[in-house]
Amino acid sequence: MNEYLLEAREELKRLEHIIYVSLKYSRTVDILINALNRLVSVFDLIIEAFLEQAKEQSRLDALPKSPALRATRVMELYPDDAELQKYMTFYGFLKMVLKLPQLKREEYRRHVTLIVELDHCTAEIDIDNLVNCERFAKDFFTYAWKTIVGLPEED
Repeated sequence: MNEYLLEAREELKRLEHIIYVSLKYSRTVDILINALNRLVSVFDLIIEAFLEQAKEQSRLDALPKSPALRATRVMELYPDDAELQKYMTFYGFLKMVLKLPQLKREEYRRHVTLIVELDHCTAEIDIDNLVNCERFAKDFFTYAWKTIVGLPEED
């Protein structure tokens, strides 16, 4: 069994704790950023799992060093997998949101929001969006588990 997927499952549990416990008691943008970093970490581990599988199947010689190269390599290895491409696009969006300058709105309240100015639009991350992102990450984990391990995930 792939140890990267097992670690991704643990990282998802940590993400759930941040969203459902930490944000309940401390509604700050710093907690939102911490949750986004955990999301990126989940995606990084799942990408590692895909690359490890490709290496075992002799489709890849060596694992790329940087996370951006790893993501690009996964997209190159699975160009016909539309679902995987969708997850990788979202991963790129998360990385971009964390790199750009960030603004805050309604800190310490229910509608705490992280605001990021993108090229042609504005991205606003609040608690509800974060819950949807967490569900999306769980869907990616389930997809990766079925693709790599082939068995239904067991908790």
